[in-house]
Amino acid sequence: MSSHPTLVSSPSRLRTADFDYELPQELIAQTPIEPRDHARMLVLNRADGAISHQHIYDLPHYLRAGDLLVLNDTRVIPARLVGRKDTGGRVEVFLLKRLADGTWEALVRGRHLTEGKKIHITGPQDQAITATIEAVGEGPLRTVSFHPAIDDILPEVGQIPLPPYIHTPLADPERYQTIFSRHEGSVAAPTAGLHFTPELMLQLRQLGVRFAYVTLHVGLDTFRPVREEDPAQHRMHREWLSIPPETARAVNETRLQGNRIVAVGTTVVRALETAAKIALGLAPCDPAPAGLACGWQTIAAWTGETDLYILPGHHFRAVDVLLTNFHLPRSTLLMLVSAFAGKANIDRAYAEAIARRYRFFSFGDAMLIL
Repeated sequence: MSSHPTLVSSPSRLRTADFDYELPQELIAQTPIEPRDHARMLVLNRADGAISHQHIYDLPHYLRAGDLLVLNDTRVIPARLVGRKDTGGRVEVFLLKRLADGTWEALVRGRHLTEGKKIHITGPQDQAITATIEAVGEGPLRTVSFHPAIDDILPEVGQIPLPPYIHTPLADPERYQTIFSRHEGSVAAPTAGLHFTPELMLQLRQLGVRFAYVTLHVGLDTFRPVREEDPAQHRMHREWLSIPPETARAVNETRLQGNRIVAVGTTVVRALETAAKIALGLAPCDPAPAGLACGWQTIAAWTGETDLYILPGHHFRAVDVLLTNFHLPRSTLLMLVSAFAGKANIDRAYAEAIARRYRFFSFGDAMLIL
């Protein structure tokens, strides 16, 4: 079953500038913390605005038996390619998404890269690969074809991409993957998941916390600030999403039992809230417990693309607790966490994190929102 959920409208009083803040450059984390679970964790209580300061390894103190921890098992592809134009000029091709006809949507950095232009890339064993600009989109967005096709040799041709605000080379590319990553397709990591270690997951299992997985391939919007004055005018790009039946069943059973759904990262929030919208209007009730109508379902199993855009005013149906990193100013992710926790709470939490020198963004520290 596939559909395209509509955008969530924003209250007219919201302005994009309301989600701006000043961040000292030295607080942008350039390298990951080792071990993974030693990152700091600001704990925010939505009900009373209380803030405390812990570490990721303290997470078991805030979860309880019966909670369902939902993780995004997407895997980052080696999406960064470097080539040359016919004139010798350097070009960077940043793959975003493979399209149905075998071409790729990509960000292409270089001058005069119009339709029909060719980029020459050196493959394994000096294999010649030609990338052709098939269509020109907004800004650096291009549709690109490759001859020969690069799908099977991408690990040998491309590099794992890091966000543009990270300038320190990564010694181990696996450090930008979660330990549970399985399904390739993202161009950026679901960063809240980077904090987990096998030992922490075992400890949570022993506590009685259960695990479930969704797959949402992180795409273009990770790198796009909201530029419109009214955030409701921002257009979200669609991202591929899969909610397997076993995950939908686990979420629905957890809710029926009165226990909590804990989302690890904003990608999981968007996945679950998309599936909640599907359950409201499109999903069959299968299987339906005796005596309960279809309304018992919190989410539905679903595969398709989502452009769900969550702004303050959104009614959350599927998420009770959120573990998330600190997000860029004017970003859709900052708007999402403001919707979940309340903007005043997030403003205070971010000010506190800056004052206490938390590390921000992809390799930074985390916030647990209860």
